[in-house]
Amino acid sequence: MTSDPSSRARTATRYILVVHIARCMQFLFTTEGWCRRMGLAASRRMLARVVVVTALGLAVSCESDNPGPTIAVGAGDSMESNLLAQIYAGALARTGARTSVTADLGSRADYLAALDAGTVTVVGDHSGELLTFLNPDARALEPEVTTDKADKSAPVRLSVTEELNRSLPEGLAVSDPADGTDMRARVLLTEAAGKDVRSLGALAPRCGEIQAGVAPVPGVVQTAGPVRISGCDFAATRPYPDATALRKALLDGEIQAGILAGPPALVPGATDGLTVLADNDYAVRAENVLAVYRKGLLDDRQIKKLNYVSGELTTDDLAEMTRKVGEGAATTEVARTWLDNHAL
Repeated sequence: MTSDPSSRARTATRYILVVHIARCMQFLFTTEGWCRRMGLAASRRMLARVVVVTALGLAVSCESDNPGPTIAVGAGDSMESNLLAQIYAGALARTGARTSVTADLGSRADYLAALDAGTVTVVGDHSGELLTFLNPDARALEPEVTTDKADKSAPVRLSVTEELNRSLPEGLAVSDPADGTDMRARVLLTEAAGKDVRSLGALAPRCGEIQAGVAPVPGVVQTAGPVRISGCDFAATRPYPDATALRKALLDGEIQAGILAGPPALVPGATDGLTVLADNDYAVRAENVLAVYRKGLLDDRQIKKLNYVSGELTTDDLAEMTRKVGEGAATTEVARTWLDNHAL
C-alpha cells in the first residue's frame, strides 16, 4: 500500500507553487531595466527576497514530509496473517509512510526469520503462540497480572506480554496486545455434560478420565504446537480434520470433550448443540493479536498507530473480515474499510 491521496495532493500543490515561483523570478530578472527606469529597484529587491524565502520554505516543507524508506509488512500463509498485514500497512500509510506488503512468507519460523533479516519491518502474530515459540518453558498464562506489593513473600508472576518482551530476540519489539481479540482454543462438551461442568477449572479433576478430540480453525495464524491446558491432561486425544467432524464426534459419543484450536466465531455453527467451557482463569494461555516490529525503524507516531489498531481490533472484527475474504472480497479493500470505520 502507498501514501494516502492527501499526501499526493500536497505534493502536486507544491509542484504548482514552485512552477509559479520560477516564473515570478524570471519576470523579475527580465524586467530589471524597467524597474530601474521607474525607480523601483528597492521594491524589486524586496519582492525577490520574499520569493526566495517562500521557495526555501517550500523546500524545507517538502523535505520534512519525505515519507522515508518503504515499510515492508510481512505475512505468513494464513488468511488472518494476510489481513493483519494489510491492516498494519494501511494504518502506517496513513501516517504518511510508504508501505508494502510481503505476503505468503510461510510459517512463523519463516516470517520471524524475514523480520530478523530485515526483509520486513512488521508482522502480525498472537501473543501466547509467539511466546510458546520463542520460549517453550515460559510459564505465563494471563494477559495481565495484578501483584500484591504488600506481600513480599509472594512469588513474582509475569503476564504473557511481560514474559514475551523478555523472550524477544534483540532488536525486536511488540505493540500493545489487542485486548478485544481472544484467539485462544476452546474446550467443548455436549450440552448434557455441560449442565454440571461450566468451566475448565471444574473439568480439570476429571480430565484424566476423558478422551478428547482436537480440530483446527481454518485461516488463523499458525499454532506453535499442541494446545496446552494447565491442570488438565486428557486420557487421550485424537485429531479431527475440521470443526464439523469434531462436533459430530462429540454428539455421537465418540469422544467426551472437544478442543477447537481457536475462537468459535471464526467457525459458524461449530458449537451448535454444544457447551463452550469458560476459562476465566486462563488454563489456556492468553492469545491476543499484536504487531512485532524491528526497533529503530518506526517513529513514535507509527508505533502509536499500531497501538491504536490494537485498541480497536476485536475477535468479531476478525471473524467478519475473514468471512468477507472467504466470500471473494479483496483483502486490501476489507482492511481499508475496517480502518475507515474505526477512523484509523
